[in-house]
Amino acid sequence: MPKARSMPNPEHANFPRAGFARRMGAILYDLLAIAAVLMLAAGAALGVVSLVIATGLVTLAEGADHASVLEGNWLYTMYLLAVIFGFYAGFWVRGGQTLGMRAWRLKVQNTDGSCISWRQAAIRFATAALGLSNIGVLFDKDELAWQDRAAKTEVVILSPEANKFKNWKPFK
Repeated sequence: MPKARSMPNPEHANFPRAGFARRMGAILYDLLAIAAVLMLAAGAALGVVSLVIATGLVTLAEGADHASVLEGNWLYTMYLLAVIFGFYAGFWVRGGQTLGMRAWRLKVQNTDGSCISWRQAAIRFATAALGLSNIGVLFDKDELAWQDRAAKTEVVILSPEANKFKNWKPFK
């Protein structure tokens, strides 16, 4: 049975698209949240490393510390990328807004106002180029960034009233 998409939100379908400056403001705000999330993720990874060392599965070289196990480790790098993806995609799929987007009254959505899918979130994440692809908004007559075009989404500016609307989908 196919997964049901969220219902279109016609009210959100008519808002203007976001420009470059607002998008950058939201990205800067989100960087602070991402830094905190990554600190927690790194702490959890160090906890796992400590547990593995305490059980004797891994031994440290003389003068090495627990963090040396994680330095340059591709698995740790992939873990951190998964945490960042989970942050962005989780917010985008559930309600269309990260913390920074909410502060700047932005929402990523389908053109009918519905929430994007996990597939669209993955495409946006993969094509965002660390936010640099938003430069495309400056040259696009439709004010779409490259990741918007690739994922067939849009970022709109919500009114203050619409930004208060609780459009979060429940966890399943």
